Amino acid sequence: MPAIIEPPPEPGATQPPLWKRLAWFFGLAAAGTLATAAVAYALKALLK
Repeated sequence: MPAIIEPPPEPGATQPPLWKRLAWFFGLAAAGTLATAAVAYALKALLK
C-alpha cells in the first residue's frame, strides 16, 4: 500500500516554482472563503 501522507522534503531538495506555490495558496484561500460563504448563506436562509 503506498503512503498516503508524504514525508517532508529532503534538505537541499528543489522546491516548485514560486508561481505554482502562490497559485496553490490563493486557490486554497479562495476555496475556503467560498465554502465559508456558502455555509453562512445556507444558515442565513434557514433562520428566515
